[in-house]
Amino acid sequence: MNYLSFRKALEQFPVFSSQDIRKQFSDFDNRRLVEWQEKGYIIKLRRGYYSFKEVEKGEAFRYFSANKIYAPSYISMESALSYYNLIPEGVFTTVSLTTRNTSAFSTPVGSFSYRNVKAQLFFGYRLLNIHGHTIKMAEPEKSLLDYLYLNKIDTPDMMEGIRLNESQLHDLLDFTKLSQYAGVFHSKILQRRIQLLKKMIHA
Repeated sequence: MNYLSFRKALEQFPVFSSQDIRKQFSDFDNRRLVEWQEKGYIIKLRRGYYSFKEVEKGEAFRYFSANKIYAPSYISMESALSYYNLIPEGVFTTVSLTTRNTSAFSTPVGSFSYRNVKAQLFFGYRLLNIHGHTIKMAEPEKSLLDYLYLNKIDTPDMMEGIRLNESQLHDLLDFTKLSQYAGVFHSKILQRRIQLLKKMIHA
């Protein structure tokens, strides 16, 4: 197998899997992947997932990689809240929700964490085009609900500790949608946390 032919066949994939390779080359010899890693042509993200070395590895690439290397999943929690400027801190681990088992991966391009949710809670995400990458990202309302649902935030001090950007919340959140989405969780604990939030931001 010639590397240039391989590169040309898969150049449209920012991240490609072993399955993607087999679709292009049914008799592909996996030893080439080891060889090309050693030569610095490709990077292994996790077992069965790779990227070409020269692909730009910025934030959009990390979001795309998060979706790709453990699917189905979408970006949520701290990562989505940071993307929407709803929390001040940068987030160094890309956090996603998945219907698969909770998992985490440390890769050459960053750390990825996945929290499990029931299938009926796997909703409320949109497809965003960020620097040419199509990414599944929780809507602002859903990212906040996911965070409140999966973290113990049961006092005003805990709610204050999230350091939510209150003006951005008022500008960005659709509180009708927030209530509709919250109803899907069927969680009294989540409803209490939402009331804490609304009291804090005077909503």
